[in-house]
Amino acid sequence: MDLATKQSGGTVTVTVEQNRIDSAAAVTFKDAVKAAALDAKDRVLLDLGAVDFVDSSGLGAIIAVMKTLPNGIRLDLASLRPPVEKVFKLTRMDSVFRIYPDLATAQADITK
Repeated sequence: MDLATKQSGGTVTVTVEQNRIDSAAAVTFKDAVKAAALDAKDRVLLDLGAVDFVDSSGLGAIIAVMKTLPNGIRLDLASLRPPVEKVFKLTRMDSVFRIYPDLATAQADITK
């Protein structure tokens, strides 16, 4: 799984550099994001701008990452493309995560 990470303050931004998070990539994705999240103090910001497709395994991997974060650290999502956003809305996961329209908006929001 190709990811790029950047730390700024207490936030670790993880940019997914592949276009799919599906059953073939879900375990690798989950492990890579969990490893990147170790340096987060406040939140992990997952940039999904390059992702065109998320299946149920990919969604499950994103949820698993959220559940393994220590208390006080949240997982936020940014830059969801329409097909990915639709998955989050259909499964009502858009009510579980803070979802930002773009990375700049997410990075500007420092509320806890």
